[in-house]
Amino acid sequence: MALPELHPVSEAVVFAHSAQIGATPAAAYARAPFRGKVLKVGVVQSAAVTGTATVAAAVNGNAISGGSLSVTGGAAGTLFTAVPTAANDVNEDDVISFTPSGATGSATGAFFAVIRRA
Repeated sequence: MALPELHPVSEAVVFAHSAQIGATPAAAYARAPFRGKVLKVGVVQSAAVTGTATVAAAVNGNAISGGSLSVTGGAAGTLFTAVPTAANDVNEDDVISFTPSGATGSATGAFFAVIRRA
């Protein structure tokens, strides 16, 4: 199957893992490999959460505008994404954090950020 959109080699995906996005949420962190712009953030959950988990994405502790994820129930393997609108520039070695809150249940989260090199 052909990809609907070709991603240029100037893009990279960084990953972070959270041991819990439900009842006792744990933040996850990833390193920016180069200077650029975060184009998309997302999470794939390992199981359903109860209620809605809100995941705040930030760069060095500063919120990424439009980068908040809303994880609403779903099942194992469900993908949730957001497209940032501002405050999404990164420099090499900046830390991108994903901080979940507000849900119950037991699910891990595989977070990612798509970064385009500046």
